[in-house]
Amino acid sequence: MMSTPVSTKSKTQLNIRSEILKLQPNLVQWRRELHRFPELGFKETRTAALIATKLADWGIPFETGVANTGVVATIAGELGSSPVLAIRADMDALPIQEENIISYKSQIDGLMHACGHDGHVAIALGTAYYLWQHRSELKGTVKIIFQPAEEGPGGAKPMIEAGVLENPKVDAIIGLHVWNNLPLGTVGVRSGALMAAVEFFHCQILGRGGHGAMPHQTVDALLVAAQVVNALQTIVSRNVDPLDAAVVTVGEFHAGTTTNVIADTARISGTVRYFNPALGNLLPQRIEQIIAGVCQSMGAKYELNYQKLYPPVINDPAIAELVRSASVNVIETPAGIVPECQTMGGEDMSFFLQEVPGCYFFLGSANPDLDLAYPHHHPRFNFDETVLSAGVEIFARCVEKFTG
Repeated sequence: MMSTPVSTKSKTQLNIRSEILKLQPNLVQWRRELHRFPELGFKETRTAALIATKLADWGIPFETGVANTGVVATIAGELGSSPVLAIRADMDALPIQEENIISYKSQIDGLMHACGHDGHVAIALGTAYYLWQHRSELKGTVKIIFQPAEEGPGGAKPMIEAGVLENPKVDAIIGLHVWNNLPLGTVGVRSGALMAAVEFFHCQILGRGGHGAMPHQTVDALLVAAQVVNALQTIVSRNVDPLDAAVVTVGEFHAGTTTNVIADTARISGTVRYFNPALGNLLPQRIEQIIAGVCQSMGAKYELNYQKLYPPVINDPAIAELVRSASVNVIETPAGIVPECQTMGGEDMSFFLQEVPGCYFFLGSANPDLDLAYPHHHPRFNFDETVLSAGVEIFARCVEKFTG
């Protein structure tokens, strides 16, 4: 089977210590093993077993079965047990059929690591190994959290409820995402909002069906729903401060069964995204007000189900500066730090950041020269594996700076 070329060297110059560079073949091997056997959220049993086997082989204390399939490793420095820094890596894959022609292609039909979580696990394992080998020089404790189900329904909150931020109590947390929206040799890091809240709504319009030639006898649910869709577009343009960013997208519209029957019901569904937590009450309130108003004016009723999935990812300024200062020493060019890296995508890392100060950042991983620049969640997603040792290096430097 032919392989897509994946570099272990790059034109991009990265400042990575020799001891971590020696881990690169292992990082690639772990990542590819994970890539071959992807698992969905809360079903990451094989992934968790691989992690546990490595940690046990190295002698690192760990706990399994946290929030079902989560794993938590604890590395206590021999120079002192505080402060405590947590590093988070998500483990789950996606229900996507892989189209890459590579030697480590997914062996599970219909499942694929199409977002880089296999890389996150490999980086976290490499970081755990490196820190364990240097625990005699470490002042403080590092908790490495291997989290299930980031893609849904969300594993961060159950892990927090299971106590991963306690015993010992975590003082700060960091995490990364390999990011094909940025090229290899860059890091996207900023204080404040990085990723958006993720919310969904599902609405059923209840009208009264009838003959297409006799509309006066009906309440046309399709027409009502169409008016709702149009009216929802006014929320961002007229109710949200123009200096704030928000999205209200209707992604589904289902109504009608044939040409000469007026629909008695219609269903619309969509997503809501925003950075400013203050919009968390306004947007769902305005959505229901608009739906209720349109339905009342046209004689229809409605049923609305509104779901708040993840809050926005908001980085603590001090921890963001910690990551920035660590990263600039790795990529060796100020131009490689990209603060304008916000995305309306969401992440349940946000739940950790609501509990303790922290920073989530993007590690540029695209390499168009090797055809490694397909977007996340694409069936041909892949990334330049050079980024694996860079991720370990940045995490190691963050630990050194934080524990000081």
